[in-house]
Amino acid sequence: MNSFRHRRRLGRLLVGAPALSLLVAAAAGCSATDDAPEAAVPTPKAPVAKLCRNLDKVLPQKLDGLERNDPEPSSELTAAWGSSAIILRCGVPWPDAAADKDSNPATVNGVEWIVRELDGGAQQMTTGSRLAYVEVTIPEDQVRRVGAGPLADLAEPIRKAIPKGIAD
Repeated sequence: MNSFRHRRRLGRLLVGAPALSLLVAAAAGCSATDDAPEAAVPTPKAPVAKLCRNLDKVLPQKLDGLERNDPEPSSELTAAWGSSAIILRCGVPWPDAAADKDSNPATVNGVEWIVRELDGGAQQMTTGSRLAYVEVTIPEDQVRRVGAGPLADLAEPIRKAIPKGIAD
């Protein structure tokens, strides 16, 4: 009799396992962050992180007409706009690209940038002469569409939140 109860309980567990699997799969498929881009979160020192949090408070909800769509994992040090996302990361280290002969300096609305072409036609720009370095990556399909528009939209918030200087 004991063996019968054990088999019956095991049978109920096995019947419930596929239903549980479907429930877990459905929950995973309905995640609110399915459309969120991904971005590595920088790990700056505390004073730089504070400047980045200040920047996050003044970043626009739209960037060159694209809606804000922040990346995962969620952080005040990252932001994104659009579905083929333009990604901003604040508190990044000084870019090696600054010494690269293929990088180009540019100034947009008073903010200096080091511009670097990435494989596949994407562009990555990093601010220079600021107490926190801000990196903006524009995917190839957005580069053709937006050009330097995002840098113009980001200039005022960066000037407002991150003073000029050389980051440690």
